Amino acid sequence: MKKATILALLLACQRIPEEPAPVTTVTLPPRIASAAAAPVMSTRCVRPTPKTAPPAVPTGPAAACPADPEPRPPTLPAVSLLFPEAPGTPKVEAELAQSEADTTRGLMYRRHLPSERGMLFQMREREVHAFWMHNTCIPLDMLFLDDDGLIVGIAENVPTLNEEPRSVGCPSSWVLEMNAGWCRRRGVTAGQRVVLPGNR
Repeated sequence: MKKATILALLLACQRIPEEPAPVTTVTLPPRIASAAAAPVMSTRCVRPTPKTAPPAVPTGPAAACPADPEPRPPTLPAVSLLFPEAPGTPKVEAELAQSEADTTRGLMYRRHLPSERGMLFQMREREVHAFWMHNTCIPLDMLFLDDDGLIVGIAENVPTLNEEPRSVGCPSSWVLEMNAGWCRRRGVTAGQRVVLPGNR
C-alpha cells in the first residue's frame, strides 16, 4: 500500500464524529483509583453500554469482500486478554497491531475470525479514537480501552464494508475488535476492566 494511501487511511481512522457520543462520568472503585501501578483520575469518561443491543448485523463474511492484495498477509504476535469482571471470566487471544501499517490494515480482507479471537490495537496516543470498516468483511464489536484496561465504551454490531467512523467519544489507548455480538454473549460492558499485556 502506498504511503499516501496509508496516511489517508490513518487520517480517516482518527476522524471524530461531528456530534459527541453520549458519555457519563464514573467513579472508580478505590482499588483502582489507588493502584500504585496504574495511577488514574478518580473519575473517568465512559460511554455506558445500553440495555438494548443495537440492531443485529448479518453474520459471516460480506459477499462483496474484496480480494486481499497482499499474497502473504503479515503475521502479528498474539497476546492473552482476561475479563475478570465479566461472567465466567472470559479469556481471549488477540493479535497485537502496533505499527502504523498493521493498524491501518487491521482485519481488512479477513473472511473468518474464531469466536474467542480478536485483534488488539495499541494506539500511539491516548485520545478519542475513531475506527471504520473499510475493506473489513466481518461484522465487529469494537471495545475502546483506557491505559489501565478500563472499557470506556463499546461500538457494537458494526456492519461490514462501512466507512462511517465509529467512536465512543472518550479517550482511549487501546482498541479491541471482536466478532459482532461477542460482548453481549459474554456479558462484557463498559466500565469493566480488561487485563492488558504487561498489567498482570
